[in-house]
Amino acid sequence: LYPEIKAFWEERGFRLTTDNPQAGVMETDWVENRAKLPNDLIRSTLGRLIDRVYDTGERDRFRTRIERGAAGTEIYVTHRGLEEIYTSELKDSTGWRPRDNDPQLEAELLTRLLMKLGARDEAAARAAMAAAPEAPARARALAGSASLEVDEPFDRAWRRVGLALDRGGFTVEDRDRSAGLYFVRYIDPKAAAVDEPNFFARLFGAKGPNKDPVRYRVNLKGAGDKTTVAVQTSAGAPETGEAGKTIVSRLVRELR
Repeated sequence: LYPEIKAFWEERGFRLTTDNPQAGVMETDWVENRAKLPNDLIRSTLGRLIDRVYDTGERDRFRTRIERGAAGTEIYVTHRGLEEIYTSELKDSTGWRPRDNDPQLEAELLTRLLMKLGARDEAAARAAMAAAPEAPARARALAGSASLEVDEPFDRAWRRVGLALDRGGFTVEDRDRSAGLYFVRYIDPKAAAVDEPNFFARLFGAKGPNKDPVRYRVNLKGAGDKTTVAVQTSAGAPETGEAGKTIVSRLVRELR
């Protein structure tokens, strides 16, 4: 499936910045949300010229994660967004900040992907909607450690935590479902957003400094209808710093 899914994004004009068949992960570059362009008289008159000049102030990135399962292959499509905001009272400088992911957009793209893979329209739509979040799972941080509890059995928690990691700015480098482990890299989206150059800087090719990601393990342990999720260092020790608390809070927000 990997080459066909890769072709799906490339045929739609997306450039892949992550292309890792071994991990089953691909991710697009940030692209402008052109659907936000005003559909008014000026645009209809000037046509392509206004399209080149006008900037919507929104960027989107999509990640596809492909995971082998006992019954076949599971495909996850997740969206991340940025919006450009003024960073001074005089409105003479701008910066980027994360905006909420769009589950409906994820479901729409997953529908189109499944249709490319041969599913009928109705079947693709049903599968995509089944993959979209239903009633949110209850999740809460646990005191005294960088961990949380999810009111879900292990199998469902595994899928939902994987989606939460994708949406939360993590990169899943590897996973071991039998051991309940996700091996991830993480850059705080706030830091990543600061790195995005503003509109005028982009005209002159300016680029922000690179941020080095940190590696972690996310360990899931199921017990009946509940699953405990613990953040660990890359060596498997408990994560005791502020980073662990930040990661837990992001996961709780996504899983709540």
